[in-house]
Amino acid sequence: MILEMKVPSPGESIKEVEIATWLVKDGDYVEKDQAIAEVDSDKATLELPAEASGIITLKAEEGDAVAVGAVVCLIDTAAAKPSGTATATEAPKAEEKKETPKEDVKEAPKVAPVVPTSYASGTPSPAARKILDEKSIQPSDIIGTGKEGRITKDDALNAVPSMGTPTGGNRSSSRTKLSMLRRKVAERLVAAKNETAMLTTFNEVNMTPINLIRNEYKDAFKAKHAGVGLGYMSFFTKAVTRALQLFPDVNSMIDGQEKITYDFADISIAVSGPKGLMVPVVRSAENLTFRGIEAEIKRLAIKARDGQITVDDMTGGTFTITNGGVFGSMLSTPIINPPQSGILGMHNIIERPIAVNGKVEIHPMMYVALSYDHRIIDGRESVGFLVAVKDALENPLELLMGGDAKKALEL
Repeated sequence: MILEMKVPSPGESIKEVEIATWLVKDGDYVEKDQAIAEVDSDKATLELPAEASGIITLKAEEGDAVAVGAVVCLIDTAAAKPSGTATATEAPKAEEKKETPKEDVKEAPKVAPVVPTSYASGTPSPAARKILDEKSIQPSDIIGTGKEGRITKDDALNAVPSMGTPTGGNRSSSRTKLSMLRRKVAERLVAAKNETAMLTTFNEVNMTPINLIRNEYKDAFKAKHAGVGLGYMSFFTKAVTRALQLFPDVNSMIDGQEKITYDFADISIAVSGPKGLMVPVVRSAENLTFRGIEAEIKRLAIKARDGQITVDDMTGGTFTITNGGVFGSMLSTPIINPPQSGILGMHNIIERPIAVNGKVEIHPMMYVALSYDHRIIDGRESVGFLVAVKDALENPLELLMGGDAKKALEL
């Protein structure tokens, strides 16, 4: 029986996918549920599992755009598994090494090393060395014309220093097709710049209070909650959901001539995956505890890292948080994730001198940036939102934990 394998629908709005990589070859025997291909949609990269066991015949090439529901391969389910043949999921056995009889081994002739004709070869005379030093020229770049290859004064005078133009090395280039996911990301970024009135406002946060809480409770938190760590993202997510309740316009988006305002906070968290930037969503983050936020972010990050993230994981979201600080970014202007109206950028933490009660003190500081759509969010709301985030992060015990850190951390 010949089974036609068709492209399943990765999501409601997705009409076609692209064959990113075939994990099997034409004519291979595949097992049921074995991953046979990776396909790119405009939102994620997904694995395509075999629907039955049998001999596979490929009907599409890598890089082909294939409509959802189209046939991409055939599987002959009546074909028997070839005896002694490894499937694509089985590693071939290593060949046994055959020892060559000692009497058959012929010793390779030894090649005498090249010995310079004289110690003076390539060595500048004292006068020549002074000239070369003034010209910043290495003796190894000069061929000496003196006795036994010595570099003479005339050699040094005639030597022309390099002007810094590279003349060697690899100057090749390559051309590869962008994946459907990368092309869609590019389109969305350009659209965000062209179709929104994007503006960015900045502030800075003293991270000392959060660091004190983390240093005191992070070990107990991890031990109590099955390896879930107490990171910065839970504090920032809690601060953002609180600020969204105070400034609901930031939790809104434009739909034609109307404004949609949400009374819940689905927070998109930008994470780096093997196929590029992914933005999975933490649903109803305003109702989650510190442990709940950290556990959900860890779950989504692992799925993104392992290439198991789904379209549903990244659909929706009312506000985005991105952390360029993990890569060393000091300051940036993050681009809005349409159709959302706001995105908060976190950055690296650097110890800097600041004024505290009239005295200069050193504290761990972070710059934060809020990019927002000025069509729907005014300056008052944007600045007020970012100040509310700053206030919560600098006073987490009172504003985010209700005055009881142990209770908030469920310790």
